[in-house]
Amino acid sequence: MEKKVEPIAKAQNLVVARYRDGRVIKGTTYDFGPQKKGFHVVPLGEEGRKVSEVLFSDLKAVFFVKSLEGKQDHPLTKDVSEEKAEPGSQMKVKITFPDGETLAGTTQGYTLEREGFFIVPLEEDSNNLRIFVISKAVKDVDTWK
Repeated sequence: MEKKVEPIAKAQNLVVARYRDGRVIKGTTYDFGPQKKGFHVVPLGEEGRKVSEVLFSDLKAVFFVKSLEGKQDHPLTKDVSEEKAEPGSQMKVKITFPDGETLAGTTQGYTLEREGFFIVPLEEDSNNLRIFVISKAVKDVDTWK
């Protein structure tokens, strides 16, 4: 009996791109890569019609999310120094942007010399799966184990 082979589909990621100037674009991407200078997003509701090019140099961060609707009751950032990180070589980080917004999570490591770095939120019920923080958009990074 002949086995049917399904074509390999490109990975689809739901993303929310937050610009430094406050703009937000939500949609799907198929070509994100941390080593690139940007990627493309098919905005929410524009499937099959419009693709937007997004450059890292314009962004604060890219949120890879479970749902594009997000969580309406998201709590304010709490003191993350008491949250437990997963075991291993991960370190906890608190990212502060020039506009005062903060993000907290764990990372395998970061260097501000790269285009960006990934963090994973500490909150287990977060809508964010992971966040790609743009290095040039960061004002301050606090780290601890």
